[in-house]
Amino acid sequence: MGVILCIVTQEKKRKASLLSQATQSLGDLRHTPRMTQTGPRRLRSSALDDDSQPQPQPQPQPSSSTTGMRLIVPLQGIVQGRGGLILGSVIPCAMFYFLQFYLKRRRSPPASNPPSPGNLTDLSRSASRSNLLLPRGRPHVSSRVSSIAKANDSPYYIGLDKATSDPYDRLCNPGGVVQLGLAENRLTLDLIENWITNNLNESLLGGGLSVSGIVTYQPHDGMTELKLAMAGLMSQVVGKTVTFNPSQIVLTSGATPAIEILCFALADQGNTFLIPAPYYPGFDRDMKWRTGVELIPVNCRSSDNFTLSIPVLEQAFNQARKRGQKVKGILLSNPSNPVGNLMTRETLLSLLDFAREKNIHIISDEIFSGSTFGDEEFVSMAEIIDSEDADKDRVHIVYGLSKDLSLPGFRVGVIYSYNENVLTVARKMTRFSSVSAPTQRLVTSMLSDTTFIKSYTERNRERLRATYDLFVDGLKELGIGCTKSSGGLYCWCDMSGLIRPYNEKGELDLWDKLLNVGKINITPGSSCHCIEPGWFRCCFTTLDENDIPVVMERIRLVVEACKSPA
Repeated sequence: MGVILCIVTQEKKRKASLLSQATQSLGDLRHTPRMTQTGPRRLRSSALDDDSQPQPQPQPQPSSSTTGMRLIVPLQGIVQGRGGLILGSVIPCAMFYFLQFYLKRRRSPPASNPPSPGNLTDLSRSASRSNLLLPRGRPHVSSRVSSIAKANDSPYYIGLDKATSDPYDRLCNPGGVVQLGLAENRLTLDLIENWITNNLNESLLGGGLSVSGIVTYQPHDGMTELKLAMAGLMSQVVGKTVTFNPSQIVLTSGATPAIEILCFALADQGNTFLIPAPYYPGFDRDMKWRTGVELIPVNCRSSDNFTLSIPVLEQAFNQARKRGQKVKGILLSNPSNPVGNLMTRETLLSLLDFAREKNIHIISDEIFSGSTFGDEEFVSMAEIIDSEDADKDRVHIVYGLSKDLSLPGFRVGVIYSYNENVLTVARKMTRFSSVSAPTQRLVTSMLSDTTFIKSYTERNRERLRATYDLFVDGLKELGIGCTKSSGGLYCWCDMSGLIRPYNEKGELDLWDKLLNVGKINITPGSSCHCIEPGWFRCCFTTLDENDIPVVMERIRLVVEACKSPA
């Protein structure tokens, strides 16, 4: 307010002075004779002549402060008689004063000692730069992140996390969670360990190989040597009824990217695949997350031992078409995961005929084909194609070493396709999922040791059968039955008599008791899209013979708690 009063006082004085000068000029004009028409021009000329003469200039007064502000007072409104003192002078002057005051406060002071070019960290941050450090909110990510980054809501993954955070160990953590939800074969780790111990160095650097063979770039879709060895293993697994062509093999870092690449190559976003249910819960992530395809469960029932029938498949296909969904193929698991049954030759032939009629593809996941232990014969889709010798372009096989050879940490998967376009795409896509060169060298050496592979396969099947029998017999003593299984690392258990009420909620209540009370992680059927409540998948290959009584005792306590009147 003091500044404004000062400005007003100064303006009053200047206005009075201007009015006085104007009055004096008017008085002079009254005493001047009348001018002719040329008078004004002569007057202006005289004035110009006067202006052209040098005039003494007032000396500027030194400012009291070098940083002082200049006040510019617009007097046009006063001189011309418009706006008066307030509108013509005071308000504009006050606004301009405060503008200069604001700019001066925002201006950073000059540095007394400029920093050297080599020490730019000494530069002071300006006010505008400091504002960048203020919170601006979280940066945006893609819309795909929201569905993937959210917390696990499937009991399958919740149980895996629980068992991982508190794993059971007979000596170190006997009260931990027993892992029966992960299809991992630990029954033959001793065989793998012995071979690697004896052959590691020779496999990586022996046989004339140099270090450049394992540290330099190698083909993304796999080394030729490993493809040859893999073709031999796959032929041996199916009983040498089929010869696999190494040129039709694409190697990936596990079976998961193999299935994803096939979905990418065969379907567009929003297209669908038919899949017999119950099925492995991981397919919901493996096939859908990045490709955008959808899965349509084809419901199988216990009355048929959960085997797939063509009428049910036809019904699911027609219903999908009515909903406007475009079906691009069928995904099969043979042996079935989680049931463990095998598809017969007749069923596979019928499926191939169905695919021809509907002009769709077949993806046959045969990752457990070497882990069979029953009386049933395993038949590969490759054998069906060889016998038919037609429509090979629509059949694609997935294989890997995680299950049959107990090497999930090596991450070696296989795409075997008869479609050259699919193979071309798969070879390019493996740029994002290739197998490391040291792993390929080691696995090539292992698979080339035919004596070891033959011995391992036989002993693995013997141990699978023995452990399966012990586990299923233990459940039978508790009143829990299982379907007949001939392959895989698990059994499909019927606990429907223990759930109340008989629906998905009752099934999840029992699963929660087994996990948090019994400290046992098993996979509920609802996670596998089974429409009949009360079925559970139990992976018995994570146990040794001494662990099975511990598991049965824990299940017994939960069973008794469920049967008690309370």
